[in-house]
Amino acid sequence: MKIVYAIVSSDDGNRVTDVLNENSFSVTKLATTGGFLKKGNSTLMIGTNDDKVEEVINLIKDTCGKRQKITCNVPAPNIASISAGYMMMPMTVELGGATIFVTDVERFEKI
Repeated sequence: MKIVYAIVSSDDGNRVTDVLNENSFSVTKLATTGGFLKKGNSTLMIGTNDDKVEEVINLIKDTCGKRQKITCNVPAPNIASISAGYMMMPMTVELGGATIFVTDVERFEKI
């Protein structure tokens, strides 16, 4: 038995959960926050048999593709207060995709 942790964008969370449920996988979804962009994420926990792990990973890959977004790089508040005017610089960031961890389950009970 394995547990798959998949951290996906909150924009993709419901879609990935629906696809996994349609393929008979039970999913627990937690609302989490990412570190770099401080944007919402969904952390999905999927318990499955060892032989189904690749199927789970492939469903996640197929559902939450990477995409790019242009955002403005805003200076920290203390920098903005020093200079009366500042320019926000656009930058391209990559969104989507998933970070996946697979771990062994020592014991599983459904009560």
